[in-house]
Parts: sequence; C-alpha cells; structure tokens
Amino acid sequence: KRVNKAAEVDAELEEWKKAKQLLKPKDQVELSDAELKEVIAKVLESINPQTPDSLIEFSHAQGEFVPLPPPGNMVIEEKEPEIAEAAPTEEEGEGEQKDDDDVSYVSRADDKHDEEGEGEGEGEGDGEHKAAASKAPAKGGRPRKLTNSFNFSNVLQWVIYDGYIQDYAAQQLEKELERERREKDKAPVGRIKVVKRKTGRAQLSEAVQGRVFEYYRYWDDPSDEYREDEGTLLPLWKFTYDKVKKNTVTDMEWNPYYYDMFAVCFGFLDFMKPIAQGAVCLFTLKNPSYPDYICMTPSGVMCVDTHPKYPYMVVVGLYDGSILVYNVQATCKEPAYRSNNVTNKHRGIVWEVKWVPDMPDGELNFFSVAADGKINNWVLMQNDLAVTTIITLFLAGDASPGPDGTLLRVKGCASCVKMHPKNPIIYLVGTEEGFIYKCSTEYSSMYLLTYNAHQLPVYRIDFNRYNTDIFVSCSADWRIKIWEDDRLEPLFVFDVGDRVGDVKWAPYSSTVFAAVTAGGRVFVFDLNVNKYKPICIQPVVSKRRNKLTRITFNPKLPILIVGDDKGCVTTLKLSPNLRIPCKAPKKQQYLDQWTLQCMKLDKLLSLVREPVKLTLPEDTAGSEDS
Repeated sequence: KRVNKAAEVDAELEEWKKAKQLLKPKDQVELSDAELKEVIAKVLESINPQTPDSLIEFSHAQGEFVPLPPPGNMVIEEKEPEIAEAAPTEEEGEGEQKDDDDVSYVSRADDKHDEEGEGEGEGEGDGEHKAAASKAPAKGGRPRKLTNSFNFSNVLQWVIYDGYIQDYAAQQLEKELERERREKDKAPVGRIKVVKRKTGRAQLSEAVQGRVFEYYRYWDDPSDEYREDEGTLLPLWKFTYDKVKKNTVTDMEWNPYYYDMFAVCFGFLDFMKPIAQGAVCLFTLKNPSYPDYICMTPSGVMCVDTHPKYPYMVVVGLYDGSILVYNVQATCKEPAYRSNNVTNKHRGIVWEVKWVPDMPDGELNFFSVAADGKINNWVLMQNDLAVTTIITLFLAGDASPGPDGTLLRVKGCASCVKMHPKNPIIYLVGTEEGFIYKCSTEYSSMYLLTYNAHQLPVYRIDFNRYNTDIFVSCSADWRIKIWEDDRLEPLFVFDVGDRVGDVKWAPYSSTVFAAVTAGGRVFVFDLNVNKYKPICIQPVVSKRRNKLTRITFNPKLPILIVGDDKGCVTTLKLSPNLRIPCKAPKKQQYLDQWTLQCMKLDKLLSLVREPVKLTLPEDTAGSEDS
C-alpha cells in the first residue's frame, strides 16, 4: 500500500510539472554548466561606505573651526522612552534609569568634554534633583514622570517690573523722537531757530515727562462744547499730612526744576488760636498719600521759596520772626542755616521770602518782609546767615509824638513782596494799610512810587508773565485790581464779595488769572473773553467749615492747587474753555504762542487805557476881524 501511494504522488507531481511551462525572458544570459556550478563567496567588511568624512565644528574656546575625529561604524537605534504603566520596584527603577541613561545621542569628543565640565560645576540643587529623579515611586502610586532637562532660575517680581519699565521708557523715547521728526517736517518755511539737540538721559527725561503729561490729559470736560465763555474745574487729588491737620495752608509753591513737586507751608492765620508747631512738606503728584520730604519747625511756617538753580535749597519764614534754610537733599531734621533768635531776626511775622540772583562772589541770598516793617537781605555765608536791612517802611504823614513827647514816624507793616521778573533791583511791597510801594534796592530811604491800592491789607501781588509792566493785587476788601506800572489808577477792578486770600496769573495765557476767597470758592477770569465777570466760579470746600487761603498754577500742566485752613491741598484740572490757545491769523501762521499772547494783551490794554489828550495848536493866522 505504501508503494502504491508513493507512485501516485510521483505521478501527480509529473502531471503538475507538465502543466507548468517555464518561460524564459528573451534577454536571459545563457550560462554553461560549469558557470552554473561555480560557487561565489560573499565577504562582509567593517568599512561603512556611508560614513561622513572630514567633519568639523566651531570651538568657542579657540574661536575657530576644529576637525573632529572620524566617527565609528557603530549604529545605535534611537528609541523614545515610554512611561511605565505600573510602578516598578526599586531595583527595576534603578535598572530602567540606567537603561534610559544609556539611550542617548552619539556625541562627539568635544561635546562630551563640555558636558563633563558643566557637570563638575553643578551645585547641590542639581545633585538633589538627580537623586530625586532616580528614585522610583512606591507600588500603586502614580506613573513616574520624566524629568525636565532644562535648568530654570527664579526671577523676582521687581526684576520683571524694572524690565517692563525700561522697555516702556524705550518705547516712549522712540515715540517722542518720531513726534519731533514729524513736527520738524511740518515746520513752516521761515526763520529757522537752531535748537541744541539733546541726547541720552536728556531725551529719556523728556520722554518720561511726555508720558506723565498724558496722565493728566485723560479728562477733558465734553460739556464745554455746549457752554459759551464758561468752564469748570475737576477735583483730582487731595494732599494732607496727619501731624498738621489743625494747621492752615499759609503758602504754596511749585518746584522750579521738578514740575510735579510743590512745597506746602503749614502755619496758622487765626492768631487767637496759636498752634505750637508747624511744618513745610514737599509733595509730588505721583504720591498724594504722603509727602516726600517733611521739615518740622518749632513755630508755624508762614512762607516758603525754593531756589531756581538749586531745587533742594528751601527757605521758610516762621510766625515768631525766624528764618530757616533747609537743604532737603542732605537732611530734613535740622536746617542748614538758622537766624539768630536775638540779634538777627524779625520782630514780627515773616509774611514772605524770595530768592534773588546770587551775589557777585556766588553767595546765595534772599529777601524777607515781615510785620515789623523791615525788608531784609539775607546772605548765606559759610557757617552763618548775614543780614542787611534794605529799607524800613514808614507811613506818609507827620510824625506822631511818643510817650515822652519825642516825635516818631509811624512804621508800616509789610504783608507781601514781589520781585520784578526782569529787573532784579525793583520790587513791589504790599502793606497791611492797603498801600503798594514800588522800591529799589539802591535806595533805602525813599519809594519810587506809592499806589493807594486797597482799603484793607494787601495779601498778594503777582506780575504778568507776558508783560512785566502789568501786575495784579488782592486784598481783604473783597477786590482784585489790575495795575500798570507808573499808573496810579487801576485798569480793572473786580469785586468778588468776600476776602480774597490769593491771586495768580496763569502761565499759559496773558489774560487769565485765578483767585480764592474765604468763602471756599475759586474764581477764574479771562479778560479776553469777559472783562466784567469771571468765566468760572466753583466752590471747592464748604463755606461754613473751611476757607481757601492760597492758590497757584502749575507751570507746565493744565492744573492748579488750592489750600485751605484745615491743612488740605486740593488739585484741580482746568477744562478746555479755561485754557483756549490763541489762533494765529491766516497771514501770520509763523507766529508762536508767546507772540500771540503778547499781541492779545496789548490789544486788550489799548481798549482800557485812557487816550492821550491832544492840545490844540495856537492860531497864528489871527481872527477874522483882523
């Protein structure tokens, strides 16, 4: 049976071979039997024909390209590490960590050397990090996470803030320079004014100033468009100091160098309720919550002035007649100069102090006026204050007999002083008797001119910025008067119905001035708009509780500050109708704002000045009868 079965299989195989006919391709090479039986051996060599040759890389240590050693023929398969589904044991974790460490890219000799150098300089933190990474979590815990191969350093919050501030300042500087370039391109053809170009810190300071300007320009009263010849004041911030809440704001002044800083004097004006101490505080608009500099004094501070060249030199006059000079850059606890309480001090309240141009030898000096009728000139020597009495005010009239029958001239009580902006030897003095004296430092026994200005004490005098022959005065007789030099009659008189504590000309307009009253209201006048009444009357404090005492305009920003008798300073912003710039005529577009403001004031004065009286010439032809 087995033989028969094998024969059947062979027969079937033969039949299958007959059915399958082999087809030769036409181009098949014919080989002989000897060639077909030849054995061909395959040889494996260790040379990889795809291996790159002449490799180089840049060495930062040598500063040039260096050749690399030829790579080996070993090829390592790169695998992506996988996260284990189950937590391995400690031995398995160590084994896996070792395997992962073995899986790496083929590194060159230089790279390996650099990595070894970095590894030697790693701190303890990196070592702990590696040790923690090598440990595997316990059984049943979360899957082991791969460690981050990057190194991070902590960045503090103020470092980030300083970085943003520097970047923002650079952006503002770029915007400011771009704006200057555009304005230069739009400049009219005409007289070319050569301006010294500022670079570096000066440019950055101007850019920062421009940024601060924007902070105060965020609001403009849109209702001014529907008002004709009227404006408003927006309260911004209030400045106070807790230790002098009971004091009165007796004087205020903007710093001549830092336009956002101002000095405030805290004294008292109610002489029936004296206050033991006073202070002068330097505030900035950037920090309304607390003053930047605080100088406490043993008596009430009645006046202050800051040197125009040295903004850290501050002189104050006290209620007891003393004079103090502070160098706030050095210290605020003790004054740098102090008047002697016995020999060189005023015998009355010091109402005002003003810095004047330096002496020929460079010494700083200032003027002071007080209720004792003396106007003193103080010079800062090396270790002392030298004083000279410039003039003693005496009232006009006959001498009055004293207790022993001696005839004595009656002294006047000075209440304010204002130095001439252009002529440093000329100054105006207001008195409690209502007179305004025009004086000169070259004459100590006579007045250049006497104005019978008011019926009650003169509180403040201020010169016009655009025409120094024009000045304004205010008094307790409820009146504000505008004067012209060498004219005994006022050009304008305004009655506001209450005591006027202070009056100031606006620095941006030749016809705008503002005043404060004891009724707690601020009055803003624009003579070019209305010559008879104010264009803004706004109450700032309660009439029953508070009284406004002082006011002053910011020299650059459209704001003003007012002080009251409760030790509070309020910042107010002027609406657009209160600060309208002049428009140049069509044929005089090249005129700047200063020239336009001067022209506006001259045109206004020509309307109120008395015309010159013309005298008829003599009739030389004779009468008709002859």
